[in-house]
Amino acid sequence: QVQLVESGGGTVQPGGSLKLSCAASGVTFRFRAMGWYRQAPGKQRELVATSGGSTTYADSVRGRFTISRDNAKNAVHLQMNNLEPADTAVYYCNAVTVSGLRCWGQGTQVTVSS
Repeated sequence: QVQLVESGGGTVQPGGSLKLSCAASGVTFRFRAMGWYRQAPGKQRELVATSGGSTTYADSVRGRFTISRDNAKNAVHLQMNNLEPADTAVYYCNAVTVSGLRCWGQGTQVTVSS
C-alpha cells in the first residue's frame, strides 16, 4: 500500500522560511509526478507546485517556493522562502503513478503569523 508522509510544517513569522518534505513508502516504482497542494480554511484545495515531465508553480508562489525531487528515495521537497500570511494552509503531498492513480499524504499545517 502506498503511503505518503509529510514533515516540516510549523509556525513562522512573515518573511521566514520552511522546508516541507514528503517520503513515499510501499512503492517499488517511480512516480510520474510528485508535488504539493494546499488548502486554506474555507477555500478549495489548490496546486502549489508539481514536478514531473516539467515543473509547475502557482503564480502566487513562483519565485518564493522551490520544489525538488529525490527519485532514488521517492521523495519530494518544497523550500518555502519569504512566507506570507496568505500562505497559511494545510499542505498536502501528492503523487501520480504512471497509470494515473493519484495518492495523497495526510497533510501538514503551515501557519505564517506575527
